[in-house]
Amino acid sequence: MAATVNVNGRVSDQEHAVISVFDHGFLYGEGIYETLRTYNGQPFLFDRHMQRLRNSAGMLVLTVPLSDAEIAARFRATVSAAGLGGSPDREAYIRILVTRGIGELTYDPAACPTPSVVVIVKPHVEVATDWIERGVRVSLVDVVRNHPSSVNPLIKSNNLLNNALAMQEAFRRGAVEGVMRNYRGELAECTQSNLFVVKNGAALTPPIDAGLLPGITRAFLFEVGAGCGIPVREQVLKDADLLGADEAFFTSSTRELVPIVTVDDRTIGSGKPGPVTQALLQAFRAKAQELTRERQPV
Repeated sequence: MAATVNVNGRVSDQEHAVISVFDHGFLYGEGIYETLRTYNGQPFLFDRHMQRLRNSAGMLVLTVPLSDAEIAARFRATVSAAGLGGSPDREAYIRILVTRGIGELTYDPAACPTPSVVVIVKPHVEVATDWIERGVRVSLVDVVRNHPSSVNPLIKSNNLLNNALAMQEAFRRGAVEGVMRNYRGELAECTQSNLFVVKNGAALTPPIDAGLLPGITRAFLFEVGAGCGIPVREQVLKDADLLGADEAFFTSSTRELVPIVTVDDRTIGSGKPGPVTQALLQAFRAKAQELTRERQPV
């Protein structure tokens, strides 16, 4: 699906969007990003995404050269150029990237005086109805999540090789997502999403110190659960917790909640989306609609 791209303030179609091969985001993967979507034409949980963007930047000692308002103006110009955001059936997928910028072939940050800012906008594609109604298959992969003392998963980094290798393993196994363990053998997260298991009516997710990215939807689900009377809490999880769960699902900003019904060759719970997953998804969507209808444009 065609994208509209804004590279350092210049908007173009995807065929003409270019960035220098000497940008350290390309050379070394030095950069950060956020992915969000719109509801009712409004970027959902924008402030939280910007806070995480700046937290990631701080961990790379990378300057974000624009204010939140300037970033918002830049992606709104890109959304407008793409002809999106004007109606519920024209919602937008938005990816915001900040890289170290153009510099010499060196690891020295001083060689890159000006960070690059890229905004990619595409039409948002809803999760397939079949995924929601019947659930999906995931795989417990062998690729281990980055150790926090190497490339900390708290950084939402453009360097996604760890995730890509894990997802490619899951693809080879016929799964739509890969579940990753940390160096201690605990469940951490999925390659593009956060993991939840349901046991005795409570939704459980690995704690941040399991070595995972603190997902925006993951955190929002704690609020959603509190509002609809479903306990949502952190808990150290092992393989047996997932394989013996009553229900399971994963969360992300663009896919909301997706029920997991099979892990490799093991059926989870009843083998179909469970009541807790369905209730949380319904409550999540209702809250997203409520917040974006009430809020003024960013």
